[in-house]
Amino acid sequence: MRRSICYCEPTYALAGEAKTWKFIYTPSTNLPKGTKLKFDLQTKGREIDWEIPSTNLKQGGGVIYALLGKGKVLSPIEIDVPDSFAPQYEFTLPSPLQAGETFTIVLGAKTEEEAKKKEGGTIRAQTSGQRRRPFLLYIDTTGKGRFEEPELFAMDVRGNVLSNIRIVAPSFVIKNKRFDVIVRFEDEFGNLTSNAHDDTLIELSHEHLRENLNWKLFIPETGYISLPNLYFNDEGTYTIQLRNTHTKELFRSSPIRCFSENSNLLLWGLLHGESDRFDSTENIENCLRHFRDDRAFNFYGVSPFENQEETPNDVWKHILQHVADFDENDRFTTFAGFQWEGENKIEGSHVLVYAKENRPIYRRKDLKSNTLKKIYKSVPPKELVAIPSLTMAKGMEYNFENFDPDFERVVEIYNSWGCSEMTKKEGNTHPISSSGSPGYQESPTGSVLKALMENYRFGFVAGGLDDRGMYSNLFDSDQEQYSPGLTAIISTTHSREGLIEAIYNRSCYATTGERIIIGLYIAGMPMGKEVSTADKPGLAVNRHISGYVAGTTKLAKVEIIRNGKVIKTLESDTYHLDFTYDDMSPLEKVVQKAKDKKPPFVFYYLRVTQIDGHMAWSSPIWIDYIPLSALPKTPKKALPVKPTPPKDDFLEEDDFEDEDEDFDDYEDEE
Repeated sequence: MRRSICYCEPTYALAGEAKTWKFIYTPSTNLPKGTKLKFDLQTKGREIDWEIPSTNLKQGGGVIYALLGKGKVLSPIEIDVPDSFAPQYEFTLPSPLQAGETFTIVLGAKTEEEAKKKEGGTIRAQTSGQRRRPFLLYIDTTGKGRFEEPELFAMDVRGNVLSNIRIVAPSFVIKNKRFDVIVRFEDEFGNLTSNAHDDTLIELSHEHLRENLNWKLFIPETGYISLPNLYFNDEGTYTIQLRNTHTKELFRSSPIRCFSENSNLLLWGLLHGESDRFDSTENIENCLRHFRDDRAFNFYGVSPFENQEETPNDVWKHILQHVADFDENDRFTTFAGFQWEGENKIEGSHVLVYAKENRPIYRRKDLKSNTLKKIYKSVPPKELVAIPSLTMAKGMEYNFENFDPDFERVVEIYNSWGCSEMTKKEGNTHPISSSGSPGYQESPTGSVLKALMENYRFGFVAGGLDDRGMYSNLFDSDQEQYSPGLTAIISTTHSREGLIEAIYNRSCYATTGERIIIGLYIAGMPMGKEVSTADKPGLAVNRHISGYVAGTTKLAKVEIIRNGKVIKTLESDTYHLDFTYDDMSPLEKVVQKAKDKKPPFVFYYLRVTQIDGHMAWSSPIWIDYIPLSALPKTPKKALPVKPTPPKDDFLEEDDFEDEDEDFDDYEDEE
C-alpha cells in the first residue's frame, strides 16, 4: 500500500540557527479541492522554542506560506490553540492535489533573494538539541474540520558551534583518593556538540599540577568525555582548568575542596523548581533526564501545585512512578513533593517534600488537609519536610507564628522571584519587586531575618525557576526575575535517606545558582547546630569562628553575621579563602531575648557575595546563653573519716589498710 511522504529541507537544524525551512508533503491519495491542511509547529512560543512565523506575506521575510504546482503561493490563516501562545496554521486547497504531487510548507523568506540577506527573511530554530523533533500536519479532506491522525515531519536539532567547556566534578574530595570528572563540550545554549575547528585541542591543568603531567584531549563525537582517576596530593581548594589551544580560551570547573579525611559529600540540586526546557508535569521523564544529565544535579524534587486542575490524580501517579524509576543511590536522588498554598500570613506557600515513595497529594479543598496542622498530624516527623517559600511576597507572606520546628526544618531564602532574607532598605540586593500588576512586592512580615530574631530556627535552601500556580502570571508581568537558585546539602551518603537526614539536621545552604562552597564552624560545630553555654561554658567568653569559602569567580566579600548584624567582613583577592575569627564580645551583652521563658540566644551565619553578583547563605548556628549562676550545683562527695585507734588496745597496722584504701580512692577522684 502506498504511503504519504514527509521530509524536511534541510534535513537537520543547528540549535538557534536562522534559515528558511521547508516541509515537503507528498500525499498517497488525491486530495480534493477545499481540503484543509493544518500545520502545527509544536512550539509553546517561548524564547527557547522555534520562532513563530507571520502569516502576513507583505513583510517579505519571517513568514509561513505553502507552495503548490507551478510556484503558486498559498497563504494560511492562524488558528488559536487553547492554553498556548503559538497558533496553528491552516491552508485550504484552491484546487485538487493529485497523489504524487508535492505540497511544500515554507518558513522563512518569501524569495531566494530574501533568504540570502543577513537579517530578516529567516526563522530561528529552537535553542535546545532534540532527536527527531516532530512537526505535525493534520488533513481534513471534507473541509469541515474533521481532521484525521496527523502526518509527521521529523528533524534532528543538533548542537551548534562549540562555545563553552563545562567540567562536572565533585565538590568534596579526599587527598590522594581518586575521583572521576565529566567534561561537556557545549554550544552557547548548553547543548552537547562536537562542532569545532579541526585543529581544536584541549589542555588540562589544575593548581599544583606537576610539570611532568600533561593531558591533552580531543573533542569526541558524543560531545562529552569522562576523565577517570584524577586526584590531588595536598589539601586545599582547586579548580580543574581546560584551555582551548586553538582559541586560547580558558574554562574552569566549579571549586573543589580537598580534605585530608572527610566522610561528607557536598551534593547539589533543587527541591523546588522547574526546567525552562521541559515541563515537570506533562514531560516529567525528560525533565528528570535534563536535571540529571544536562545540569549534572545530584538530587531533584518535583513540586507541582496540589490543586486538581494542575495535578489530577492520574498525573500525580505518573509523576510518582518516574520519581521511583529515576532514584539511584550514588548517582541521582529524586523526591516526590508538591506545593501547598494556605491562608495569607498564617500559612503562606509551602513546598512539601516526602522522604518516601508512593505518598498521597494533600489537597486544600479536602476537609482532612485544608490546613497545614491537619497535614502535619497525618504524617510522622522526618517523613515530610515542609519548606516555606517566597515568604516575603506581599499577599502570600508567611509570618512564622504557626512555625512547626518538627516539619519546617528549612526555609527557602531565595528563588528566581527574589530573596526573602530582608527588605531592600536593609540591604537586600535581590528584592521581591514588580513595577506593575500582576506581581508581588516585598513585605517585611515574612522576613527570614525577622523570624530568626524571634528565635524561629531553620536552615536555608534555595528554589529555582517556577511558572506554575502563584507564579504563573509573573513571566508576562513586570516582576523582577533573577537567576534560578541552587541548594547545597552536606550529607554522609548520596541517598534519599541520607539527604533527608541532612535536611533535618539543617546541614545545607543556599546559593543564587552558582556552586559556591561554604564551610562554617563555631568551636568545631558545623552549620545548622544548636549549643548552649551549659554544654560549652567557654562560649560565654569567646566564640571561635572558622571556615572556608570557594566561589566560581573572585570573591567580593564574605560577611559574618551575628543576630542580623555584620560583625566581620572578610575580603580576598582570589576566588577562595580560609578564615578564623574570635568573637570576644561578652555573650550576655549581645544575646537576643527569647519568648516563652526560653534562654537568651545568639545566632551566626555567613553571607557570601561574588564580584559577578552571585551570592550564598550558610545555615545558621545557634548558641543559647545560660549563666553559670543558673546551673544546678553538684554537691561534693563527703570526705571519709579516718578512724583513730583506741588508746588502750593497740591494733596492728594491717587493720587500717581498708580505711587507707578508701581515703586514697577519694583523693584520686578529687
